[in-house]
Amino acid sequence: MRVLTVNTGRPVAVPHTDSLGGVTGIDKRPVDGPVQVRDPGPEGAGGSGLTGDAVCDLRFHGGSNQAVYAFAREELDRWERELGRPLPNGCFGENLTTGGVDVRGALIGERWRIGPYLVLEITSGRIPCRTFAGHLDERQWVRRYTRAASPGAYLRVVTPGPIRAGDPVEIVHRPDHDVTVELQFRAVTTRRELLPLLLRAGEALHPVPLGEAREYVARYGASVPAPPPSDGP
Repeated sequence: MRVLTVNTGRPVAVPHTDSLGGVTGIDKRPVDGPVQVRDPGPEGAGGSGLTGDAVCDLRFHGGSNQAVYAFAREELDRWERELGRPLPNGCFGENLTTGGVDVRGALIGERWRIGPYLVLEITSGRIPCRTFAGHLDERQWVRRYTRAASPGAYLRVVTPGPIRAGDPVEIVHRPDHDVTVELQFRAVTTRRELLPLLLRAGEALHPVPLGEAREYVARYGASVPAPPPSDGP
């Protein structure tokens, strides 16, 4: 398991974003050499956890609980086959393109050590938006991407440090629950009756879906059906 590329983006003006100023940093490109990763600060004020990476819409992106975004190369390969087009590392807006890492099956609160110092903790999957759809320029992209339920993972910074392409990814902690990135994503998108299951992840979960799960239980109770089977694009 390793990081294939570390990707950063710069602000670019586009017509397909609702961000203030009409700019986005979603088109990320691999960079050479080490990149410092640190806690960027609270949502709404902090941007990316990677030095030199642009986060342009602080209303929905960036901050401590979304400091780093990881996506598996294996999932990009599946989408390449479905879409019939090349998808270079970074094109889904990910900071880390991984190889050999089961990102969709990773647990909320799971911790990765990358390189000698950096430790990251998974908080949630990423919800697709208009900017992402416009960037990919695929018909009904948000619906198709949501149905696949392989959203990549947001991570918070536990221990800051440098990162570079080729660094090994070591799982140093797996929580004692079964809330995966895929399950969390389904619960907040297409299967909201699964929201009570997210409470098993506790405070490791991103505060927004954690709040949604608590509100759902308060309103409807904690009874849930069995989780759906995993499927791909």
